[in-house]
Amino acid sequence: MDEQYVWDFHQVDATRVATVGGKGAHLGALSRIEGVRVPGGFCVTTEAFRRIIAQAPPVGDLLDRLSHVNLDDREAIRTLSAQLRRTVEKTAVPDDLAAAITRALARSGERAAYAVRSSATAEDLPTASFAGQHDTYLNVVGPTAILQHISRCWASLFTERAVSYRLRNGIDHRTVHMAVVVQQMAFPHASGILFTADPVTGNRKVATIDAGFGLGEALVSGLVNPDVFTVRDGKVVTRTITAKQRALTALPAGGTHEVALHPQQQAQPALTDAQALRLVELGRRIEAHFGCPQDIEWCLVDDGFRIVQSRPITTLFPVPERSDRDDHVYVSVGHGQMMTDPMKPLGFSMWQLTAMVPMHEAGGRLFVDVTQRLASPASRTALLDALGKGDPLVRDALETVLAHHNLAPSLPQPGLDPGGLPPGGGGAPDPIETDPAIVTELIERSRASLAALKSDIRTKSGPALFDFLLEAFEEHKRLLSDPQSIQAVMAGMEATWWLNDKLGEWLGEKNAADTLTLSAPDNITSQMGLALLDVADVIRPLPEVVAFLRDVQDDGFLDELAKLPGGPEARDAIETYLDRYGMRCVGEIDITRPRWREHPSTLVPVILDHVRTFEPGAAERRFEQGRQKAHQMEQDVLTRLRALPDGDRKADETQRMIHRVRTFIGYREYPKYAIISRYFVYKQALMAEAERLLQAGVLAEREDVFHLTFPELHEVVRSGRPVDPRLVRQRKEAFRAHHALTPPRVLTSDGEALTGSYRRDDVPAGALAGVAVSAGTVEGRARVVLDMAEADLEAGDILVTAFTDPSWSPLFVRIAGLVTEVGGLMTHGAVIAREYGLPAVVGVERATSLIRDGQRIRVHGTDGYVEILP
Repeated sequence: MDEQYVWDFHQVDATRVATVGGKGAHLGALSRIEGVRVPGGFCVTTEAFRRIIAQAPPVGDLLDRLSHVNLDDREAIRTLSAQLRRTVEKTAVPDDLAAAITRALARSGERAAYAVRSSATAEDLPTASFAGQHDTYLNVVGPTAILQHISRCWASLFTERAVSYRLRNGIDHRTVHMAVVVQQMAFPHASGILFTADPVTGNRKVATIDAGFGLGEALVSGLVNPDVFTVRDGKVVTRTITAKQRALTALPAGGTHEVALHPQQQAQPALTDAQALRLVELGRRIEAHFGCPQDIEWCLVDDGFRIVQSRPITTLFPVPERSDRDDHVYVSVGHGQMMTDPMKPLGFSMWQLTAMVPMHEAGGRLFVDVTQRLASPASRTALLDALGKGDPLVRDALETVLAHHNLAPSLPQPGLDPGGLPPGGGGAPDPIETDPAIVTELIERSRASLAALKSDIRTKSGPALFDFLLEAFEEHKRLLSDPQSIQAVMAGMEATWWLNDKLGEWLGEKNAADTLTLSAPDNITSQMGLALLDVADVIRPLPEVVAFLRDVQDDGFLDELAKLPGGPEARDAIETYLDRYGMRCVGEIDITRPRWREHPSTLVPVILDHVRTFEPGAAERRFEQGRQKAHQMEQDVLTRLRALPDGDRKADETQRMIHRVRTFIGYREYPKYAIISRYFVYKQALMAEAERLLQAGVLAEREDVFHLTFPELHEVVRSGRPVDPRLVRQRKEAFRAHHALTPPRVLTSDGEALTGSYRRDDVPAGALAGVAVSAGTVEGRARVVLDMAEADLEAGDILVTAFTDPSWSPLFVRIAGLVTEVGGLMTHGAVIAREYGLPAVVGVERATSLIRDGQRIRVHGTDGYVEILP
């Protein structure tokens, strides 16, 4: 009977989380590590908790109500969690369960002092630590007090903070159960916390120790400031010794109290350097056992360390796997692609297979290894210049790495920019003639390749489909690396830089190219935004269609639409739009994201907003207005240049560059469109294969394929073996956990995560610095939008969001300005902001949290900063 409810530590290992919770499982595993001393004790199992819950019927009803509460409804969470705690605490512990716990205490020492700690099944996991969310009680003496505190630990599963944590992390309240750890107290001289990786920088080679006198709860609760030791490579590299005025100590009869420390003791270090090094060595042994950096609670008793808890550090960004022990420096792909959300395994593996350079996954994001180019003086300057033009924060982060790391140059490595698109500056490309026919031919070649792909893939299924796709990926990369396509893209970008530099130097004009590139031809992304205005023109005069669209709830509306007066015309307009742009969506580089063609209802709110906001013919008028502004700007700068010394030469050069930028800058958007068009063809074929696997019983759900990498899916199709549901479940949990991680712009193999800093003195106090990407100044209401589907924008609003990829373009036609957290001068959002003449500042760190929805802000798109107005 006892083993149903009570397990000693020596019976427990890391596989027993479901029975003894995360903390209990870790303590059992810790006690098995050679050289690690863990105070003895036992775990009261989750079976005991389930029995208590079964005896308290109100709990089920309260959990049902809690499952429907919104995360923002603080009052409801507070009320329901308090009711749950009271219900659990008042539930009597059955006699047989109490007897099992009392017998365990007798074996360990009934009158000894114990720490009673909560140990939930969703606690101290690699993806969710729940640190501080549940209760711990120190120096509990006697069976009666211990039983009472066990009940309190059970009830702490429903503290307001624990309930909110589960809601934020998408964890079902009913799936989490509470075990309780009852552990003999250690009465330490000193105690504290050891992080085996720097919790601030993420550096895995740096360990930090917080140390104080007495019980460690004084540090956790903030009662005292700790001594802090930093250890690297077997040496204490920094130490900060504080005046520790108070300590927490145990009372003989149970409980704890604060004591004032003698003035002579206050300034003494809680640990010697030798003890700090010994503790870190112990921590490295624990880290090696668990396979990830650890947050360890320790006690120093009679000059020996006792470990009372160890949990994974869940806030660290993962490090890409590598096959050597050399230093590596990685640059984020997502920041270049304007999509920093995590990707599912099929998504990132497809991008890896179709990219022009090796890409490394970590935390559901992709990174490019730039170590060799950064280490070589021959390529370093070009790399920093190119990445700096795209995003100054990436350059600053790389320069920080160079200042602290001695990177050894090795064999040269050819490469493209981190987005996997044309190179960002490894030397000037071969000259290309300023001829619009070149762009026309490139687009036609791309369309022909796409048509061939669609035709050839129709008959492929099973293993033959995957063989075909691997060949198609080679054609995909050939298109990406087409020298003429790269030349065309670079010609537009370099002409932009030339115009901004020269007209700034000669005329004092800031970012002149922003106006000179308005309504440039062949920009597929800006055409996409304007084309939805044309769809709205078709629908506007059809009142029954407009009324029907207001009530659309699902994606099957197009067939019903055709039954209304004017419905066939409206459906044809939407279908035509989807035929050309239906492969797009938010986060489109991840093939697993739902496309507009798959979920056309996504576009309905935007169409209705266009119907309400714009007059007929708005698309043509906006394009013509932009073209006229660009022409007027061209005439103005040429006139002013000719009035300067050597003005005719300067004007002639500028005119040639204006012609060049307008010829090629629109094409900058086409390679991405071509990639995403091909991706949708791949996806349709793979989803048809997933449907066959589902019907054959190989898959539990069709979209389980998203949680397999491409090679894994290939093997499933080849072998016909069912997909392991545990693997899918683990991948889903990991994907959810990856959402809580903020990807850095630059990451080192030591785990150091860098976001970079703006080093500017031209930003007013209190303003938010960023990158000036589209000229002009605008003031308006900030609308902080994290999901395009939830955008509620009015004319004159300023869109503030984390990032925008091309799918956001339909929203750009009705806003007055743009602020994003991610981006650079030539990323897609910046290009389209310039195309539409929107003042825009990108790369504004934490913009969506520093700017509140509804605040008035002023966007300085020419100078690159945002003011929050009173």
